[in-house]
Amino acid sequence: MRCYKLAVLAALPLLASACGSDPASEQFGSNPDLPAARRGLLPSMSIAKPAEWADSLPTVPEGYSISAIATDLKIPRQTLVLPNGDILIAEGKGGGAPKLTPKDVIAGYIKKQGTSPVKGGNRLTLLRDGNGDGVYEGRSIFAAKLNAPYGLAFANGNIYVANQDSLVRFAYSDGQTQAGGPPVKIADLPSEINHHWTKALAVSEDGRFLYVGIGSNSNITERGMAAEVDRAMVWQIDAQTGAYKPFATGLRNPTALAVQPGMNQLWAVVNERDELGPNLVPDYLTTVRPGGFYGWPYSYWGGNADQRVRPQNPQKVAAAIRPDYSLGSHVAPLGLAFSMPAMGSRFANGVFVGEHGSWNRSKPVGYKVVFVPFSGGRPAGKPIDFVSGFRGSDGKTRGRPVGVTLDPKGALIVADDLSNTIWRVIPLQSAKQ
Repeated sequence: MRCYKLAVLAALPLLASACGSDPASEQFGSNPDLPAARRGLLPSMSIAKPAEWADSLPTVPEGYSISAIATDLKIPRQTLVLPNGDILIAEGKGGGAPKLTPKDVIAGYIKKQGTSPVKGGNRLTLLRDGNGDGVYEGRSIFAAKLNAPYGLAFANGNIYVANQDSLVRFAYSDGQTQAGGPPVKIADLPSEINHHWTKALAVSEDGRFLYVGIGSNSNITERGMAAEVDRAMVWQIDAQTGAYKPFATGLRNPTALAVQPGMNQLWAVVNERDELGPNLVPDYLTTVRPGGFYGWPYSYWGGNADQRVRPQNPQKVAAAIRPDYSLGSHVAPLGLAFSMPAMGSRFANGVFVGEHGSWNRSKPVGYKVVFVPFSGGRPAGKPIDFVSGFRGSDGKTRGRPVGVTLDPKGALIVADDLSNTIWRVIPLQSAKQ
């Protein structure tokens, strides 16, 4: 593993070795340990060197098996299982925000070392398993020439796609392998600068409303508040008219959304702010309450004021909702899916979370899919590693999980945007009992 620290000398960025040991911290659950902020001139930044999978596979629990059902993709981000069992994949890479500081330049360089060199496809690819044997022999381009597609949803006979600049829909007929025409725009989405470009998507159980997660344009408003208009929030959009309004605010980067089955409760995973130390601030899983404010940029984890923000706003800090469940600092959750009994009794009740992995710690964290158990409709207990081994014992990274999706037949679908692979995890007969 190579480890970096940003330094500035004569107004030029220098890349310097600064490996250190990040202290262990119990940060899972509703009451995480929040150490004192560690603010220095420059943050530690490290990312594991990518390597090929070769003959190896990710690790799954005993009683489960994993296989690659699609490779050689173009930056797969999120997936959607269609009613007939076909799998739709959003492939793309957006962003392109200008660099403001030497840190931005070096951070961009460091991040690039841990990502795929493949150009984003800006398309939707469809996979089909014609005979139900788990081999997806059918593969076609469902739609092309999109703008960094990310979020996917299905309702009302339509496939909904959240591009980085717009929410669109495609009319869909069962078994269709290619879109029947160009997408129909439902609403424009904020796209100026696009520091956080990914637009997460979920749909209400009745199909009336679409929810879009829109990330901030900065870490803590260093581009000014004008750049944050309509950012760091979840929009609610009428699926028929395209009319939209803020549903919840103060969510720095809500990267994945899911509606809890039978409860019509919206949940999100959120990437929190950086540069307060290796164990601040915890990324989290939370319910998203209508009209709720979750702290960004003024505070984190409820009422913990961020002293870097100017001007301070004590009223907003006092109003900030405390998230439901900490996933740990800098794990970078990008995927969220509610489980079901078909995944086996141990993993039947809870959510799967895809953790893309850190870049801003000397000791990397994340790089796996975890299962958060639920009880009574709420998180209950520590996360359980469900798909791991993306970072090997040699310190090299072979994959980075993004979106996770459940197939009702009993399979977890995982998008890996480093090896450009779609993985499928299924319970063996003994695990189903």
